[in-house]
Amino acid sequence: MYSQPPYVLMVAGFLAAIASGAAFGATLQQSTQLWAKARDGQSLLAIRSLSLKLPYFAICVGICVFLASGIQFFGFPANIAYGLGAVLTAMMALLVWRQLGVILLQIEQGGSKALDLDAF
Repeated sequence: MYSQPPYVLMVAGFLAAIASGAAFGATLQQSTQLWAKARDGQSLLAIRSLSLKLPYFAICVGICVFLASGIQFFGFPANIAYGLGAVLTAMMALLVWRQLGVILLQIEQGGSKALDLDAF
């Protein structure tokens, strides 16, 4: 018949994504503060190093597990659910990473006032 949906994996993926997101946020904040203090000609885009990519990758893995587990609720087999979850996660991850680069470039060119939405 139907297999039991992986509730434990869904919760574990969600918690892994949340924990990794906290690490990503702290690393990004620390890196931008160090860049703002030093500003030794280094581009702000250069802070997207391994120390920032690793928690971002962990967020993506957690989201992929969460999505795949959610897809399995609808009766899809695990291999199809994880394939679909991986494709969705990869597309979202690339878009968010690109947008992070755009925002960092705006901050580098115009400071934090470049992100002020009240100016529009």
